[in-house]
Amino acid sequence: MRIALLSYRSKAHCGGQGVYVRYLSRGLVELGHDVEVFSGQPYPEDLDPRVTLTKVPSLDLFREPDPFRTPRRDEFHSATDVLEYALTLTGCFAEPLTFSLRAAAILKDRAGEFDIVHDNQSLGYGLLSMMRRRIPLVATVHHPISRDRRVDLAAAPWRRKLSVARWYSFVPMQARVARRIPVVLAVAGTSAADSVADFDIDPSRMRVVPLGVDTDVFAPSETRVPGRIVAIASADRPLKGVVHLLEALAKVRTEHDVHLQLVSHLEPGGATERRIAELGIGDAVHVVNGLSDDELAALLASAEIMCVPSLYEGFSLPTIEAMSCGTPVVASRAGALPEVVGDCAVLVEPGDPEALASAIRDLLESPAERARLGDAGRRRALDRYSWTSVAEATVAAYTEAIDAVATAPSSPTAFSPARTTDADR
Repeated sequence: MRIALLSYRSKAHCGGQGVYVRYLSRGLVELGHDVEVFSGQPYPEDLDPRVTLTKVPSLDLFREPDPFRTPRRDEFHSATDVLEYALTLTGCFAEPLTFSLRAAAILKDRAGEFDIVHDNQSLGYGLLSMMRRRIPLVATVHHPISRDRRVDLAAAPWRRKLSVARWYSFVPMQARVARRIPVVLAVAGTSAADSVADFDIDPSRMRVVPLGVDTDVFAPSETRVPGRIVAIASADRPLKGVVHLLEALAKVRTEHDVHLQLVSHLEPGGATERRIAELGIGDAVHVVNGLSDDELAALLASAEIMCVPSLYEGFSLPTIEAMSCGTPVVASRAGALPEVVGDCAVLVEPGDPEALASAIRDLLESPAERARLGDAGRRRALDRYSWTSVAEATVAAYTEAIDAVATAPSSPTAFSPARTTDADR
């Protein structure tokens, strides 16, 4: 099968979506398929050499170290470039839309080269133009971003609520586009149900294909650093619940010698940095980012406890990476996390620092329970989460999408009627 895999951001350090592109593309080529990744910036690193990378350049307005930069006049080459900058000036996150438009323009002349196009959660209007040309299409929705919007709006002070709502103005577009795609992949049953509820997707079109883990790289270590706690937050946002973990850490360190290794890109002067200072725990929190897979695996395997304090997760790839390392997990009873960990972790109510602190204390004081949870997590990772099985299930979804195009009427909206829902507002 000839596969075009679209991803508006694909560098692994940007979070689980980048990891997904890297390992899914490798799993697909190992099954004998031809895969070409079409990616916006930041581009993926360390793709399998059998995978072709086609760069889809944008204005890259959020690049480090100069996010929200003003582009030079000679950087504008198309109407889409102008649209991207104009939307960004008004406070919108334009990348999902503008990436999809650029990808559609490229594939307009190359559509015949592919059997299937697989979108990795851009869900932009450019996908609809592909469907009008009857290009078979599948999309992965890791979780509906409406959940992020809800939490961020609730956490924002009143003077910032308008700007937060403006930033998330792409969400109604994603809902409209997702409803028209014949096969939509979710990474967990919980996130599938949330996509159905928030985006009004026909449940019969949802397929659950969990993420995988490289169990050879993410493997247990013989040594653990006493008192080391690890947490991973791909974004410095309230949804990740890091502030609640910091408050729990402040409580635990009055009785135990603990320190937190936080893998994240913190916003300078943001809520997380401010809370660290307010709690006086700067000496007990070490923030790192940009780790390679080997470095991240070594860090997870060195910890006594992995904490996942999120208020919502559509899956949480770092959680199964920690389980694969045999590291005991304390996680929120939120989103897909209970489904992902099964009975191999300690679950607490989201947003409750006291419950989180109590769970951490109990594990620190019980080496036997840490060992039991670590062994159970490793077995679960080996039994359930392999990238080969992910690739095989994804190919089955591709076949469904190809068949859907072959049997559908020639209407551009044949896959789903247009309708207005709460997600559009």
